[in-house]
Amino acid sequence: MFDRIRYATSDSSLGPIIAAVSDRGLVAFEFAGGPAELRARFPEAELIEDAAGLADTLHRLAALVDAPASSPSIPLDMRGSDYQKRVWDLLRAIPAGETRSYGALAAQLGTRDARDVTDAIAANGIAILIPCHRVVKKDGALSGYRWGVARKRALLAREQEAAPFRLA
Repeated sequence: MFDRIRYATSDSSLGPIIAAVSDRGLVAFEFAGGPAELRARFPEAELIEDAAGLADTLHRLAALVDAPASSPSIPLDMRGSDYQKRVWDLLRAIPAGETRSYGALAAQLGTRDARDVTDAIAANGIAILIPCHRVVKKDGALSGYRWGVARKRALLAREQEAAPFRLA
């Protein structure tokens, strides 16, 4: 059976975005991506540009860029290995406004070596909804982000601004 993936592009406050959707859910949400990147990620799929059909999804994703702590209830079709999906599920469990270190995630998976975790995070193609921007170095410093450290910093700042007040 041939996989059909519909896609469309739009603008957000952090630059151009692209969204791609299968029959099961969102397979890609990226900054500054384009059809060529989708073709490389999904070489066997039939890619169909569908700006009208994805207009609502793009509107919700652009709003998510402005308020990354919100939850737009968009179904996901996470494509990756079982290990990558385990890492991505851990990322989705990190509350908005908080961060975790690569090492802490590795420890949750029963290892001290964060390299496999880092590789799984780098393979994530669904921005914000699989919040790899919430992962930092063990000293709290920002490190690489597939879509640029400036975007990572902006997303974290927006989440922290929206975080509820908590007593220490």
